[in-house]
Amino acid sequence: MNFGSLDAGDLGEGIVATLLYFVVGAGVLALGFLVLDMLTPGSLRRQVYVDHRPNATVLLVGNHLSLTLIVATAIVTSSDSLAQGLVDSAVYGLVGVALHALALRVLDAVVPGHLRAIVNEPTLSPAAWAVAASLLAIGVVNAAALS
Repeated sequence: MNFGSLDAGDLGEGIVATLLYFVVGAGVLALGFLVLDMLTPGSLRRQVYVDHRPNATVLLVGNHLSLTLIVATAIVTSSDSLAQGLVDSAVYGLVGVALHALALRVLDAVVPGHLRAIVNEPTLSPAAWAVAASLLAIGVVNAAALS
């Protein structure tokens, strides 16, 4: 049985590339959270993790899933060259975050009662699920546009 050969240099380069892409991806996701936090009333982190607002949590989940699709697509479709691939991932990830923020502002303008009011409601609202689904759909379209 032939198992082939092992090239430790390729393995080491792959590990370094994985770590660098992870750092870029996590940075873009963190920026996406900060943008969402700026676009919602009050501190989203406080609303979710301290005040336990269910609608804020649903919005955050939809946003995270959406941004994850965008960032993953930016990484997967980036250049095969490591340096160019990292730049591609960061730039297209940031473009994706900007488009996502714009879409969130449009949602806020067209949702009856406004998104800000939904986020602050103390009980779980079906509207929060609808907004989360809209964010996820926007993320899929955004990711497809990046590919």
